[in-house]
Amino acid sequence: MRVLVTEDDEDLRVAVEASLRGAGFAVDAVADLPDADEAVSVNAYDCVVFDRMLPAGDSLAYVTGRRRSGWDVPVLFLTARDTVADRIAGLAWGDDYLVKPFAMAEFLARVRSLCRRSTTGPAPVLRFAGLELDTGRHEARRGGVLLTLTGKEFAVLHRLLATPGEPVRRAELMAAAWDELVPPAANVLDVLIAQLRGKLGEPRAIHTVRGTGYLLGQARGNG
Repeated sequence: MRVLVTEDDEDLRVAVEASLRGAGFAVDAVADLPDADEAVSVNAYDCVVFDRMLPAGDSLAYVTGRRRSGWDVPVLFLTARDTVADRIAGLAWGDDYLVKPFAMAEFLARVRSLCRRSTTGPAPVLRFAGLELDTGRHEARRGGVLLTLTGKEFAVLHRLLATPGEPVRRAELMAAAWDELVPPAANVLDVLIAQLRGKLGEPRAIHTVRGTGYLLGQARGNG
C-alpha cells in the first residue's frame, strides 16, 4: 500500500514517514501543496495524509477542488484545529480527521482503515488456485493455511493476484511495495520474491518472466 504524506513540520513528517515505513507502507513525503499536487498527478495512492495548514494554504481547499473534479483517494487530515466546525469541514471533503498531538499507533490504524476503503484497488478478497488474499483483514492463505507475510510481501502478492496468469512488470511490483528511495536496479524485489516462494511452498506459484517481471499461475517456460 502506498501513502503520500504532506506535512511542513519536518520533525513530524520524518516521524510519520518512519512509522509508516516500519509498518510496511510505501511512502512519499512532501512539505507543501505544490509538491503534493505533482505527486498525486503522477502516482496512484491508497491514502493521502494532509496537514491542514501548509505554507501554500489550507489543504482542505485543495482537497475540495480535487474532489469536485472526481478525485476519490481516501484523505486523512492532521491538524491542531479541533473545534466542532473544523472537524465537520474536514470530514465533509476528507475521510478522517486526526487532531495533533496524536498517538502514532492510532495514526497507523486510521491509515490502514482508509487504505482498505480505496476505490481504486481490486476486490477486497482475491482468490486464485488455492491462494486467497483478504485485503480487509490483511490476511493471506494457501490451501486454507494462514501465511505470515510482511507488509511488502503482502503488497507484491496483492499486485500479482490482481491479474493472475498475466506477467507483471518489475516496475509495477516495485511501485506496489516501495517508493522512490529504492534504486530501480536494486535486487530487493528478487529477494522478496524468493522469500514469498518459500512461504507459499509447492507447487511453485510465482514464476519469472525473463525480460519482464513475474507472474502468478502456471509457468510459461520460464523460471
